[in-house]
Amino acid sequence: MTVTRRLTEAEWRVGEEETARRPQVSRPPEGGGKPVGRRPEDVGEPINRRPEGARERVNRRWQEVLQETRVAQTGVQILFGFLLSLAFTARFRELGGFDHGLYVVTIILAASSTAALIAPVSLHRCLSGLRLKEEVVIAAGRLMVCGMVLLALTVACTLMLILNVVLGGALAAGIVVGAVMLWFAICWYVTPYRLRRRALARTREGGPR
Repeated sequence: MTVTRRLTEAEWRVGEEETARRPQVSRPPEGGGKPVGRRPEDVGEPINRRPEGARERVNRRWQEVLQETRVAQTGVQILFGFLLSLAFTARFRELGGFDHGLYVVTIILAASSTAALIAPVSLHRCLSGLRLKEEVVIAAGRLMVCGMVLLALTVACTLMLILNVVLGGALAAGIVVGAVMLWFAICWYVTPYRLRRRALARTREGGPR
């Protein structure tokens, strides 16, 4: 009895080893559906993907522009609405000539920023069906950059207008606004520029690491 049990156990182990060496075959689940099994990305195997075509690349870039436009439009619309309501408050009439002039400049910058950030939608609507999506994407990207610069200037003038009243002096307000604009420049332009340079350097060295 003991010899028979040991032989059976050895055979069972050999069978388990042979089963482990065989490639895993996907089998469809009960009731239909897609086969269940290991996917290449789950085990680190390379995935053969079709390269992105020119049309697909343009469509992807256009969708990215639309997403960026939605984010920027929300901020500028809230700020523009606040500035428009500011002129109808009782305290606004007590402001001096400098503050009134600064308010006019701020309103003009906010309106210009709104126009630049909404322009991609107007471009797409006016040129739809003319097979000019690549040109529209390039123009929309430039308008987005222009709108972002105008939005930063609008924020700076808004801070200057408010801090000049709160702090009681243009010098202190200017220092604070300058520090805030420096942080804006680091977040919006310096960081992307550094990442862009790093990516280009990796490309020149022979691809990403």
